[in-house]
Amino acid sequence: MKTVRSKSLRLAGAALLPIVLAACQSAPATMSAAAPWLADLGDGRYQNPVLHADYSDPDAIRVGDRYYMTASSFNAVPGLPLLTSTDMVNWELVGHALPRLVPAERYVQARHGEGVWAPSLRHHDGKFWIFYPDPDVGIFVTTAINFTGPWSEPRLLLPGKGIIDPTPLWDEDGKAYLLHAWARSRAGINNILTLRSMAPDASRLLDLEGKTVIDGNKLPNYRTLEGPKFYKANAYYYVFAPAGGVEEGWQSVFRSRSIHGPYEDRIVMDQGNTAINGPHQGAWVRAQDGRDWFLHFQDKKAYGRVVHLNPMRWADGWPVIGEDGPRSGTGQPVLTHAKPVAGSRVLAPPTSDEFNGPALGLQWQWNANHDPRWASLTERPGMLRLHTQAAPAAAGYVRGAPSLLAQKLPAPAFVVNTHVALNNAADGDRAGLIVNAMQYAWLGLSRNGGATELVYTSCTPARERCTETSSVVLPSAPSSLYLRMSMAQGAMANFSYSLDNVTFIPAGQPLEVSKGRWVGAQVGLFSVGDKAGAPGSHLDVDYFRVSAK
Repeated sequence: MKTVRSKSLRLAGAALLPIVLAACQSAPATMSAAAPWLADLGDGRYQNPVLHADYSDPDAIRVGDRYYMTASSFNAVPGLPLLTSTDMVNWELVGHALPRLVPAERYVQARHGEGVWAPSLRHHDGKFWIFYPDPDVGIFVTTAINFTGPWSEPRLLLPGKGIIDPTPLWDEDGKAYLLHAWARSRAGINNILTLRSMAPDASRLLDLEGKTVIDGNKLPNYRTLEGPKFYKANAYYYVFAPAGGVEEGWQSVFRSRSIHGPYEDRIVMDQGNTAINGPHQGAWVRAQDGRDWFLHFQDKKAYGRVVHLNPMRWADGWPVIGEDGPRSGTGQPVLTHAKPVAGSRVLAPPTSDEFNGPALGLQWQWNANHDPRWASLTERPGMLRLHTQAAPAAAGYVRGAPSLLAQKLPAPAFVVNTHVALNNAADGDRAGLIVNAMQYAWLGLSRNGGATELVYTSCTPARERCTETSSVVLPSAPSSLYLRMSMAQGAMANFSYSLDNVTFIPAGQPLEVSKGRWVGAQVGLFSVGDKAGAPGSHLDVDYFRVSAK
C-alpha cells in the first residue's frame, strides 16, 4: 500500500512544477468499480440523477454522435467544466474552458457565490461557443474549435451588473440574437427576459437597450423567471425557462412565431407527485434517433444542484417533460428510464487521486485564481505538496483561503481516506481534510506551542460568517496521520483518524453539512497559517481516495 513512510524524500534539486488546472488537462474517467455514484443500471436503464454532483445550471448539446455539457462554476478555479458523453447518462469530465477567472485581479480572493453563473453552450459555424455571465461584471464569450480546448480568452460582450443567464440564437436569415435574464441583487429588477440583436460573430451587440419580450410580472404566480435557453423549431421560437425559485420552482416553455413576441407560456414540468423538488433549468437535446430529452438540475442543498435526465415528448406543439404528472400537459421527473443510447461504457467523473501523474485530477478546483507556487507534484514525487499559505483574517477562516483545494460531493454517501504529513510548521499553521460549506468542519494537524496537535474544528451555524470551535483530539500527535471523512445520507459528515490505517478512532461530533453560497459543499485539502507560514512549511498528501459507503 502506498504510504508516506514508503516514499523517497528526494527533495534536493527538485524543480517546482506549476500545477496548472487548464482545459487541456486529461485524466482517466472513474470506472464503475470505484465510482461512489453510477447512473447506469447496467440493464439498459438509468437512474436519476445522472450526475449526483454539483454541476449547476447545466447546458448541453449534441454534435454528431457525441453529447457535450458545461455548467456554472461560481468562484471555483478552473471554471466552466467540460463534460462529454455518448448516451447522456455516462458523463466524462474532460477539462475546463476557463483556466482562470477574469478579471484576474478581482479573483485573487475567494468570492463565494460570485464568478461564473449559468452558461450557455452552443456549436455554430464550426466552433463551440460558451456565453457565460459574471453577475458583477457582465456577459462573456469564449470559443474553441475542439471541445477540450484551447478556449479563447473570455471577451466581455455586454458589461453591466445583474445581467445574467445569456443564451444566443442564430436565425436562418443570418441574424443573431442574445436573450438574458436579470439578478435583482445587482440590477434591482428580475423576473423578465430581455432580447438584444447581436453581430453574427458575437463581436458586439447591435441593440444596446434591449427589449423585454417575456415579463414574468405579468403572468399569474410567476416569480424569479430566469435561466432561459433559446431554440427555434417547428416554425416557432421556443424559450425554455425556469421560474418559481431554485428549490421549489418549475420548468416553463414560451413560444412565438416572431422572435420579438408575443410569447405564449406553459408549465411543462414540475415536481408533481415525486420527491424531486424544483425540477428545472437545463437543456433540450435531440438524440440521434430523433427522440427528445431534457437535462436539468435539482437543488439538493449540501449536495448541490445535481443533474437529471428526462424524456421529452410533444403535444400540440408544446413539449411535455418527464412522465405524466397530476396536471394535464405538465410532466413530472422520472426516477428510472430506458437509456437514450444503448451500449455505452459505464463512466463517472473522477474523484480519487494518487498524485502520481504530472497534473492534478480534473476534479480539483481552487477557491480562487491560484498561484502555481501553492502546490507541487514534483518536490516529493508521488505526493501532492501544499505549501502553507496565509488564511486571510477577514475571509472566513479556512473557508475563505484562496489556496483551499476541493472537489464536489460525488454521491449521497461516500468515504474519503487520505494520508497526510505536516512538515516544518510554525505555530498557527494548520492543515488537513475539510468538508467546506457555509458551515464546515475539518480534521487535521496544527502547530501550537511548539507541539503538533491533531485538531477537530467546526464552524457553525449555517451562516455566511460562522463561528469556529476547535478541540484538541491528540495533544501530541505524530507528524503524519491517516484521516477519514464518512458522508452519510442526509449530508452527515463524520471524521476519524488512525495511526496505523487499520483502527480508526472517531474525532469530533458529526456535522450536518450545509450548502455553500449558490453551490453544494465540497471536500478537500488545505494548509494555511495565521501568517504566510514558516519557511518550508507544507502538507504532503500521499493520496486522496473516494469510495462508496
